[in-house]
Amino acid sequence: MKNTIKLALAQMSCKRGDKQENLRRIEELTSKAKDQFADLVIFPELCVTGYINRDQYYTLAEKVPGPTTQKIEKIAREKGLYVIFGIPEISGKTKGTLFNTAVFVGPEGFIGKYRKMHLPTHSVFEEKRYFRLGYQAAAFETQLGNIGLCICYDLFFPEVARLTRLKGAQLIVCISASPAVRKEYFEILSAARALENTAYLAYVNLVGVEDGLQFWGGSRVVSPTGKTLVKAKFDDPD
Repeated sequence: MKNTIKLALAQMSCKRGDKQENLRRIEELTSKAKDQFADLVIFPELCVTGYINRDQYYTLAEKVPGPTTQKIEKIAREKGLYVIFGIPEISGKTKGTLFNTAVFVGPEGFIGKYRKMHLPTHSVFEEKRYFRLGYQAAAFETQLGNIGLCICYDLFFPEVARLTRLKGAQLIVCISASPAVRKEYFEILSAARALENTAYLAYVNLVGVEDGLQFWGGSRVVSPTGKTLVKAKFDDPD
């Protein structure tokens, strides 16, 4: 890993079901990150579409790589930085099969993707109704170092972060769409996963309100000793 890398935690709100508007926001925030000399900009879970889309996921989902991935690849190449973002992915092999996916692109183009392994289906969550489980941890060697991916509820299960670390990840990136009722859990879990794996962890959460559900933000970077190095605002874009 480079001695120093600069992360931009793009704690954004999304417009439900409006990929064009969300892409505009992603490009705007990526430009802002570039102006602040970031090496990697990280966006929340399902930021391309918003989190609560129910049956609309079937029309919003696309292949990865696909049209949206290519657009964000182009932004990454033009800005000369790396981007991680969340999108509903439709399988290219099995008709009607969707995944909750994190995508990693950079100046060299498409780097890889990760499909969420643990899908919450309790309380306000309905993910298993729409998405299939991923089954493989993901870590990618880049010019910045080895960077691994996980998504939101995965953080509750130490095995995901451990498998990612065993694949060589020096930085574990967790993109999230966590509502305010889970704030305390993620503050504890982000520190625990970093500490037990002696790895840096970047947690980037959605913010705003979708269909009455408030997302709390609180994005952060945690050191390998479990210390919070930087933390974004609660409840507001940052």
